[in-house]
Amino acid sequence: MASRPLPTTDWKILKHPAAAPSTSADPAVQGIVTEMLLTIERDGMDAVRRYSRDLDRWNPPSFEINAADIARSASTLPEAFREAFQRSVDTVRSFAEHQRSLLVDTEFSPMLGLVIGHRQIAVEQVGTYLPGGRYPIVSSPLMSVVVPKVAGVDRVVTCSPPMPDGSGPSPAMTWVTSTAGADAMFCLGGVPALAAMTFGLEGMGPVDMLCGAGNSFVAEAKRQLFGRVGIDLLAGPSEVAVLCDDSADAELVAADLLGQAEHGPNSPAYLIAFSETFANSVIAEIERQLPALANREVAATAWRDFGMVFVARDRDESAAMADWIACEHLEIHTANDEWYLQRLRNYGSLFLGSDATVTYSDKGCTGTNHTLPTQAAARYTGGLSVAKFLKTLTWQRVTDPVAARQIALDAAAFGEVDGLQAHAATAQIRLDRMAT
Repeated sequence: MASRPLPTTDWKILKHPAAAPSTSADPAVQGIVTEMLLTIERDGMDAVRRYSRDLDRWNPPSFEINAADIARSASTLPEAFREAFQRSVDTVRSFAEHQRSLLVDTEFSPMLGLVIGHRQIAVEQVGTYLPGGRYPIVSSPLMSVVVPKVAGVDRVVTCSPPMPDGSGPSPAMTWVTSTAGADAMFCLGGVPALAAMTFGLEGMGPVDMLCGAGNSFVAEAKRQLFGRVGIDLLAGPSEVAVLCDDSADAELVAADLLGQAEHGPNSPAYLIAFSETFANSVIAEIERQLPALANREVAATAWRDFGMVFVARDRDESAAMADWIACEHLEIHTANDEWYLQRLRNYGSLFLGSDATVTYSDKGCTGTNHTLPTQAAARYTGGLSVAKFLKTLTWQRVTDPVAARQIALDAAAFGEVDGLQAHAATAQIRLDRMAT
């Protein structure tokens, strides 16, 4: 955010970030990913196996997760979690089905004899990357498996890295992915996984679209593969902003800021308050809560280096601040949250009221998708939804000779001006035939 200039120098900023977040890819990462993709495209599964063995200590006879692994996975998880996950599946699916019901085929006639329309058609195959590592995000399949299946995708293939010790697929990730409805599941991590799904190696594709989060190498692989396949979006570090007036609860505001800051040491956290007194009370709460967190070093670094505190003069200025930040997650804790719902326009997902914390969406409990734009991309795009997996395909039909003549005359007139003779000829031939 620091690389984007403020729209005005009049805004009061109580805390500036100590570091500037990077908005461009690391050249070293770019080079490594480019070499890996070229090698895998050339050498196929031999390269995939070599990278998997060297990077993840994982080289099984087959990367596909089998029925026995899936069957065993349920017994490793607490019943309370399995029940909670199933409720989230149901909630996410219900919201996705509602969204899908609003994206409909249509046709209409702008003039007598001309019928035009569009169809909403799902892509055929989607490759979903499910991040693992120290903290496997077990809610990921809710967003990138359940939602494309609701959209109508024929086949959703998933790849997730093995456990850190190289012993095999994560039982937790295996169970949630199967429960979410994946059509095929593979235990393969990082750049090789995205390459295998894109190039169609060992039954992992070829897919039409890649989705899912990951580390900087995964994000760079998606960037380089875009065009050959579609992607959901390019996401940076997780972000949160809380806009609150003096009626808010400082303890909850601080907890919500830290709840996203623990994602990583480069996760921005923004506070927009209406008084220095309240802003300082939130800052004090952050300092009070930090020592009790298991991930306090990560959260503390994120807050120190990328935390920012604004003090707004009125709600219009506070809304302008929020729209400038264009944050991935935006919470509103005020006496008039509805006003902000109608006024704000730049955010990934909006959380209205102190009871709607970002964590609930992160875990899929509220049904909205947590794959969202970061680094101010909310200025021009929304997050993942069923619409991302649909193609709006247009069609047209000319059914009346009067309309056919007028359209041909108009097209020929365009051809005379833009100099594209063959374009004009296709219209003129039709006009000549009409005259005979």
